[in-house]
This record gives sequence, C-alpha cells and structure tokens, in this order.
Amino acid sequence: MASQNVEDRASAASSPDVPENVLEAVRTLLRWTGDDPEREGLIETPRRVARAWREYCEGYGEDPAYHLSRIFHEVGGYDEIVLLKDIPFQSHCEHHMAPISGKAHIAYLPRDYVVGISKIARVLEAFARRLQVQERLTAQVADCIWENLKPLGVAVVIDATHGCMTGRGVRTHGTVMRTSRMMGVFKRDEKSREEVLRLMGIK
Repeated sequence: MASQNVEDRASAASSPDVPENVLEAVRTLLRWTGDDPEREGLIETPRRVARAWREYCEGYGEDPAYHLSRIFHEVGGYDEIVLLKDIPFQSHCEHHMAPISGKAHIAYLPRDYVVGISKIARVLEAFARRLQVQERLTAQVADCIWENLKPLGVAVVIDATHGCMTGRGVRTHGTVMRTSRMMGVFKRDEKSREEVLRLMGIK
C-alpha cells in the first residue's frame, strides 16, 4: 500500500496543470489539521483541491465588461425596467476562503439600447469567481453595468449566506446578508426605487 501511495503521489505531482509547490501547500495544510496526506483517501486530494480553486477563481482571468460589449438598439421602443431575479451564484470570502452562496437581483433602466439577458448573469459570475466580500461584489456588478451600458439607472440587490458564519465562529445557520447598490434614477427618485424593489419582490 505504501508503494502504491508513493506512485499515486508521483502521478499527482507530475500533473502539468498543478505545480508541485501548490500540491505541497495542500499537503501541508492537511498535516496541520491533523490528518495524513499519505493515506489512500487523501493521495489525490491536493490535485483535486488545486484544480477546484483554479475553477473557483477563474474570474481573475476574465473581463466582466466584455460581456456587455454587444448591444441591441432594436427593442421596439421599450423604455422600462429590465430585471433579472434570483440569479444563483457562489463565491468565496477573502477573509476565510469560505463559501458565499446566494442569489442576486439585477435591474437597469435602459437609455438607448439593451444587452442580452444572459450577459448580465455572466457579469455577476465573472466577479463572483474571485475572492470577495459581498459589499464589493454588489458594487462591482452595479458599477460595471453603469459604466458600460450607460443606463438611466442600475439596481443590484444580493442575498447570501456566508460559510465563515455558518461553519465556524458563531455558526449562525440560516442567517442571510443583504447588500444593495442603487445608481442613477433608482438612487435619486424614491418612486423609481420603490418600483424596482417591488419588482424584485423586496418590500
């Protein structure tokens, strides 16, 4: 079994997409927690963890604004709110690298053009797949839409649970954190803000 473990670790170390120092960093963490990275169930864990974190953080290699570069002017005169509700996302907090899971509601009031609805979700995903704090994530999504689509207004509301609270520390399961950012008409005009929040299902 020991010989097999050595062979398995050698195979993992030779993986071209995971540097040896990254694999060893995960093994060090496993040892520090009190487990044995040489045991059968953990031999492939460092490589799996490294690949998983590369995927969790793939947003660093992405420009969120790119998703808003293709716009459509022919909207039949539509000049009301465009809203995507309940967009699921997952991120990781930069303080404990624990999961952040939740839903986002993103709305904008177009000026002269709109963007494909899936692109709004892609902007969220690009920012979420980085180490984050929820406040910054909310602001980044709103700012990106505001700067690139030049709308009359932007509203972003995010509800999420944080693993750093549910799995450690105070361990308050079920606690939801809500953040919001209003820009343009949704910030200036109370009636417009109330309308968009009502459409989002927020009272």
